[in-house]
Amino acid sequence: MSIQARACGRLGSPLYANLLDHVASDVAGGGPSWQILRGHEDDPDGSALALRLMGAVNRLVHAGEEATLDRLYRDPGRDEGETWSEFRAVLERNQGRLRDLVERPVQTNEVGRCAALLPGFLAVAEATGMPLRLLEVGASAGLNLHWDRYRYLSKRVRWGPPGSPLGICFEIEGNIDFPEIDRVAIAERRGCDAAPIDPTTAQGKIDLLAYVWPDQAGRVERLCAALAVASAHEIEIEKASAAAWVECILREPVAGSATVLFHSIVAQYLSEEELAAFHCRINEAGERATAGAPLAWLRMEPAGERAEVRLTSWPGGEDRLLARAGYHGTPVELLR
Repeated sequence: MSIQARACGRLGSPLYANLLDHVASDVAGGGPSWQILRGHEDDPDGSALALRLMGAVNRLVHAGEEATLDRLYRDPGRDEGETWSEFRAVLERNQGRLRDLVERPVQTNEVGRCAALLPGFLAVAEATGMPLRLLEVGASAGLNLHWDRYRYLSKRVRWGPPGSPLGICFEIEGNIDFPEIDRVAIAERRGCDAAPIDPTTAQGKIDLLAYVWPDQAGRVERLCAALAVASAHEIEIEKASAAAWVECILREPVAGSATVLFHSIVAQYLSEEELAAFHCRINEAGERATAGAPLAWLRMEPAGERAEVRLTSWPGGEDRLLARAGYHGTPVELLR
């Protein structure tokens, strides 16, 4: 809890940083936090237990069941002591439900990360001159599969449809230029997730909003705008494990398009066995790629205080570190 509290502080959520510090003390003291979390002592660090708890509580808030906590979450002048007192009261009176809800995996798939992935998508389109076949692993509700329908805004870059409901503002660091390509043709959009979410339903919206930190209004606004895009362009996300889905969907190269398999902050949620099998299936598919049916593996995964954005391209298997980026997509430090 304390580690995640510090991470939330670094990533701009003083609300969650403060609450998680209190949760850590409450767990140690055997309070309602402990009653909800007991039995999870050996959960892997990558499963984000602390964020699962915060998401479970926020789910009740977004469902309209905890109006006082909702008010405090929305108040930039909130009193920290009052907020913790009410948060603890919510834990106390919802112990049974929260024990069930905390079992659910984190489902953020932050759309701001599209800004960090954008150089990779454009690089593949520029290098191949082909339409992109987009395949996302850990797609959640598939919001990042709509990346080309969003508008990207920084001091150095203006990219994407000007009339998009979602404008993603981000900072660019480094002296490397973005690939100079104005438009990208998309041949196909598909994704998989262990627990897909339907973003067109009221429950789906609650499921997604639950894992966005309430004091980060910009992220909430981005998600709501992305949901508007998703409602106009539905994509079916298949329920499947990463390795099994990739083995099936990459079994045969698809000529005439550049296949881009991508994911963002997903690897930590896979077991060691699943992750090894996933990587193996991708490399096997890479060996089958041809100039007429190329494959690119684009991913944004944790690497310390910033995530790394890497791109591996077949045929050939060239691997490049394209950028380092903030976990919510900004800043983007261009490297190659």
